[in-house]
Amino acid sequence: MAASSKHHFIIGTAGHVDHGKTALIRALTGQETDRLKEEKERGISIELGFAPFRLPGGEIAGIVDVPGHERFIHNMLAGVGGMDLVLLVVDVMEGVMPQTREHLQILQLLDIRRGIVVLTKCDLADEEWIDLVEEEIREEVARTFLKDAPFCRVSALSGEGIPELVQTIRDLLKTTVPKDADGPLRLPIDRHFTVAGFGTVVTGTLLSGKVKVGDTVEVLPPGERVRVREVQVHGKKVEEALAGQRVALNLAGLERERLQRGSVVGTPGIFEQTGRLDARITLLAEAPRPLKFRDPVHFHLGTARRVGVVALLDRDQLEPGESAIVQIHLDRPLVAHRQDRFILRSYSPMTTIGGGVVIDPAPVKHRRFRAEVMRALAELESGEMSFLLQKLLDLGCVRAKELELLSGMGRERIAGHLEKLETEGKVIHLADQWATAETVRACRLRLAEETDRFHAANPLQPGIPHATLKSALPPALAPKAFDQLLDSAIEEGDLERQGEYLTRPGFAPTLSAAEQQIADRIESAYREEGTLAKNKQEMLDRLGLDAARAEPLFAYLIGTGRLVRLSDESFFHAETYRDALAKLNGHFANHETLALAEFRDLIGSARKQVQAFLEHCDALKYTLRKGDVRVAWKLPKNS
Repeated sequence: MAASSKHHFIIGTAGHVDHGKTALIRALTGQETDRLKEEKERGISIELGFAPFRLPGGEIAGIVDVPGHERFIHNMLAGVGGMDLVLLVVDVMEGVMPQTREHLQILQLLDIRRGIVVLTKCDLADEEWIDLVEEEIREEVARTFLKDAPFCRVSALSGEGIPELVQTIRDLLKTTVPKDADGPLRLPIDRHFTVAGFGTVVTGTLLSGKVKVGDTVEVLPPGERVRVREVQVHGKKVEEALAGQRVALNLAGLERERLQRGSVVGTPGIFEQTGRLDARITLLAEAPRPLKFRDPVHFHLGTARRVGVVALLDRDQLEPGESAIVQIHLDRPLVAHRQDRFILRSYSPMTTIGGGVVIDPAPVKHRRFRAEVMRALAELESGEMSFLLQKLLDLGCVRAKELELLSGMGRERIAGHLEKLETEGKVIHLADQWATAETVRACRLRLAEETDRFHAANPLQPGIPHATLKSALPPALAPKAFDQLLDSAIEEGDLERQGEYLTRPGFAPTLSAAEQQIADRIESAYREEGTLAKNKQEMLDRLGLDAARAEPLFAYLIGTGRLVRLSDESFFHAETYRDALAKLNGHFANHETLALAEFRDLIGSARKQVQAFLEHCDALKYTLRKGDVRVAWKLPKNS
């Protein structure tokens, strides 16, 4: 999928300390990423650094500069998770060094799949030496995701090789699949601070979904729902940020002290905090010793860092190079999701020993050496039900037929799996679609929040229109599924139905005394004019009213049933409208067709208003137009 203005990517660096990562980014972007005084003094990166990178086609990618020093590996891990493309930076004068290897192991364990090997400081070496170093690196990466990666030789100081590196980056991004902007919002926080006069600001890489000004989001931990006051991308204010962008959010009503690196900003209701998870872990062949039952480890997932205890379920120790399904108990809760990847580091001394992937982020506590437990976990990890559950998570709402096409499984087999998952409370059937329990919970929350937001913005409207409310939910949700979701929200008291509108319980539009006076004048004018009522602007001019001020009052009068909207400009008083419908019914009681001119004479109106009324009846399927005449279709009963 080609990179475009709609697709956003994150490029990251990796490599040993002082191998030129920060200088390389400065040469690519013209910006300095070392932010701390200590970084300037020591000449090494300690915290994560970020810079926008403009590609030749005008696209802007984000670059993450991670620290290379072994003491700051935990900061490196906080920045590497959202990378679409990694630049493995190697100083040509030193070659492969300890943190080169550790960073490469981490990238491999996190399933980073695309990269470029960048040889830096090439102005200091002759070509023969560079060839030797490149050969050494090729041997080092031969069994990793970089085995077929391009190599670029550069000097950040002289600019040598930088244009070629830029082009190589662009070529790789052209075939990189962008992150999912239609999925749930997920933003792991890697920095948080306070700005005087604005409050709490958080930053991170937007892994999925989108976020816009005014959105209600959930921050976990601590588990609070807050409003997005401002959104910035690369230091510039925007109305909306999309997956793949580096984002800063100004959050209203959240104290900075309540935050931590590792918190996640997400779609309300989708993510939950967990202190225990089932996972498949792999111990590196280079790990210094076996991993034993209940060994403590440092656990890194996204930007979060916890201490965990590893419960081996089918053995007493895991040997270097081996893999096993385990249960990990954490000292503090964090946000984890199925298929999330993580890194394990030994408790002391701290070194990377392995990594893994989450199978179940919220399991029950398992008993060891139970065949039925291991069978269930194996099925959840790689079986058919696991595949279906993952597809539902990825796609939001899916029909069983779509799952057939995606999985290759038969209809009865899929039905059996979905029935079992439904019994376990993991999926929900909505009309002819299926969704995970998390997705449905998030949609229900969104219904209530969107209705609250509409009431606040439109206090005189009788409620939020059905179509407006549906547009707030994922487009994959079909109309029938939406109606079932809506019915359940009404049954459980989250919403109320008021004719064609939806409201929160107890809501009623209320007018001030001045607004009531104006509304009464508008209603009276339309009642007096009857079928001869002019277009809206002419009516307002006659009353001496401003259109902007009158607009919400029209909505109020329509919502309360005192006016009927025929078109954007034509309205009838409710009494006039009922009389016109009665005459329409009366005409068709004795005639098969109706011409516009006939109805104009029948109700004593002008052509423009009659046309608006008849087109309104066509839209409601009361009548059906055939050439220049209309015939009865589903006429309303006289009231």
